[in-house]
Amino acid sequence: MEMKIGLNLGLQQKIIMTPKLQQALKLLQMPTLELQQVLKQEILQNPLLEEVEDSEELESEEEAQEEDEETDEEAEAKSEDEETEEPAEEIDWDDYFETGFGIGSGYAEEEEREDFIERVPVARQTLAEHLMSQLRLVTEDEKKLAIGEYLIGSLDDSGYLTCPLKEVADTFGVTEEEVENVLKIIQTFDPPGVGARDLKECLLIQLEAKGLGDSLAAKIIRDHFDEFKQKKYLDLSKKLKVSLKELQEQAKVIGSLDPKPGLDIIAEEPKYVIPDLIVERVGDKYVVSLNDKNIPRLRISQAYREELTNNPSLSEETRDFIQSKLKNAKWLIQTIEQRRRTMVKVMEAIVEEQREFFEKGAAYLKPLTLQQIASKINMHESTVSRVTTNKYVQTPRGVFELKYFFSSSLGTQTGEEVSAKSAKEKIKEIIANEDPKKPLSDQKIADILKKDGLIIARRTVAKYREQLGILPARHRKQY
Repeated sequence: MEMKIGLNLGLQQKIIMTPKLQQALKLLQMPTLELQQVLKQEILQNPLLEEVEDSEELESEEEAQEEDEETDEEAEAKSEDEETEEPAEEIDWDDYFETGFGIGSGYAEEEEREDFIERVPVARQTLAEHLMSQLRLVTEDEKKLAIGEYLIGSLDDSGYLTCPLKEVADTFGVTEEEVENVLKIIQTFDPPGVGARDLKECLLIQLEAKGLGDSLAAKIIRDHFDEFKQKKYLDLSKKLKVSLKELQEQAKVIGSLDPKPGLDIIAEEPKYVIPDLIVERVGDKYVVSLNDKNIPRLRISQAYREELTNNPSLSEETRDFIQSKLKNAKWLIQTIEQRRRTMVKVMEAIVEEQREFFEKGAAYLKPLTLQQIASKINMHESTVSRVTTNKYVQTPRGVFELKYFFSSSLGTQTGEEVSAKSAKEKIKEIIANEDPKKPLSDQKIADILKKDGLIIARRTVAKYREQLGILPARHRKQY
């Protein structure tokens, strides 16, 4: 077969995503805070985009009200002319100065003042800074400070030492005993338990700080930690010659300790969830609104628009620039409005499908898929997926991620389907009401659910129990 290079012409249909379409999909998927930053950046880059101020919106409303009031004022003026003039009253100047010019205490109390104070971010100490400040108070020895700084710098976020003592000793040319002495000093610092090399040492340090270094709880951790972790209480009670009740009391003491003490010192600001949508109950209905108070309201600059139409002396280059920016500005405004309508439409469909959840709670959550919502509102499944990704909604029952309302289904004996989240709520409720001395096994929980009409296997119960963070029956047993 002869092989050669040649050119061929052909027609082929392809779906190509234009840059504008790609940007529209990105804007649809963005959470409110991220969208706010993007729009502010667009305002800086595109001179034809302007942000509508709240005062300007109010002015347009006030102008409409003033037009209505003018006719009323004209009618009142005619009637006042016909009335006889009354003698002018004497003016109390003291009252006038107090209320009009703010001289005296009356003005300060009556006038509403607004303080425009910039919020300064609060400086927070890191775990390393917190421990170093304590080390400098304890010792002034340069070598100990250097070794201590190295050790503190080797702690992870949970407060555990991540490097061997030999490495530190070799770095500073000292013995491991000297390094361990400095480590013991650090282990007495706040928060208790910091500087430990493992969980066992961390718990013992905390018990020592509470004055329980010689207690039964400390002995359990020191000599029988592996058995305690596996909750082999019968074997421990025989070895320690204590009752099961006493052993369980000590387990509660140990359970009150912090396994990750370093996390108590947080250097970063907590991240708050700002809902993108709000669902409010008004009478018998649930009203969906977009939480877009902080999103800039955009409009086309009238000055540039007039310059484009009324100034014939504009150069071709300038005219092309303004027209391209005008086209981009119009497209962006339309895209944001389309995003607003799409998000509200999707949430309204979710509320309609999950009305029982809003009325009665999580136990009544129905199985729901993205395809069901997409079919309901005549949109593509991928569009619904983008709307529900990384977005939150504020409801009368709390703040939820939009993905929370979607879950797989389980069959029932009546042929209906139940949400997996609803099944988890029922499992949680059954375990909460069980006898702690005789906890229910996964099979017994499955049997109880079957009596309620829910078809579920033991392995599924075990999977849901683990997802809920609930221990198996043998570890839940109390004596």
